Amino acid sequence: MEYSGRSVLVTGGAGFIGSHLVDALAARGPRAIHVVDNLFLGREENLQDARRAFAGLSFHRMDATDGAALRRLIREQKVDTVFNLATKALGYSFDDPADAFHVNTQIAGHLLEALRLKEIEHLIHFSSSEVYGSAQTVPMPESHPLLPHTPYAAGKAGADLMVRSYEETFGVRVLTLRPFNNYGPRQNEGLYAGVIPITMRRLLRGEAPLLQGTGEQTRDFIFVRDTARLAVELGKRDDLKGRTINLGTGVEVSIKTLLHRICEIAGYRGPVSTAPARAGDVQRHCADVRALQALGGTGSLQALEGGLAETWAWYRDRAGKP
Repeated sequence: MEYSGRSVLVTGGAGFIGSHLVDALAARGPRAIHVVDNLFLGREENLQDARRAFAGLSFHRMDATDGAALRRLIREQKVDTVFNLATKALGYSFDDPADAFHVNTQIAGHLLEALRLKEIEHLIHFSSSEVYGSAQTVPMPESHPLLPHTPYAAGKAGADLMVRSYEETFGVRVLTLRPFNNYGPRQNEGLYAGVIPITMRRLLRGEAPLLQGTGEQTRDFIFVRDTARLAVELGKRDDLKGRTINLGTGVEVSIKTLLHRICEIAGYRGPVSTAPARAGDVQRHCADVRALQALGGTGSLQALEGGLAETWAWYRDRAGKP
């Protein structure tokens, strides 16, 4: 499957990962790109680059949990392919755990129905490494048990199980992607922000970085443009339907080391503040990327140092802007 001539819809497409995915799609020359986002954390300004590059982009401010409206848009715009990235941030699941869970399963359910009823041809479903919980084996293969720690992660796992059930029951085939910890420009820096934007914004305000817990907890950080590029590349392959593939680097980095590297880039040599560990925090995350390697997907990944430097420059240039 190539994207030329196709109508593609991206749920959550004005968000952090979603907008970079839209950028990557815009370079592939589809017939149309439809972005659905309720702007809970997404921003229309994230689509500026894609709008300049691709005249066939349209933005629809819509909550993807509204299945009737979502599927009506799919039918009206003759959408062929859907990338499902719509979700609510992990941190939100501490404020409204039930909604954080249900948003993931509801949207997956609507899109799976559209696939079952042949309203769409292709569904690329974004899961999350959070479905694995803390690593039982390192690195973590796609066969790792699903042991979610938070309602957000449980919702992602529930959506994955729903995908599997539709495959088994109705014979549909979905490509499921499990990205590990994404970072880079446009990552939400306000409510429910992650450790990298939080740390960079604190340093830009003249505040000490904050270390939560021991700092020995690890993550596998993948640069967001790599995730977007890989998703678009893998998403066009019909032979990958029915597969689940980790998107990561296979490199384990402790949070303590991460903060040290950010401080080096920022030229900060002061103290580090500490706080108790976050509720539901996983202790180890490192992707088994053998499946991705076999597909040729890890040959040109951005190194952490270079990605952090670009991300720091982006937040620095935005300092003081709303």
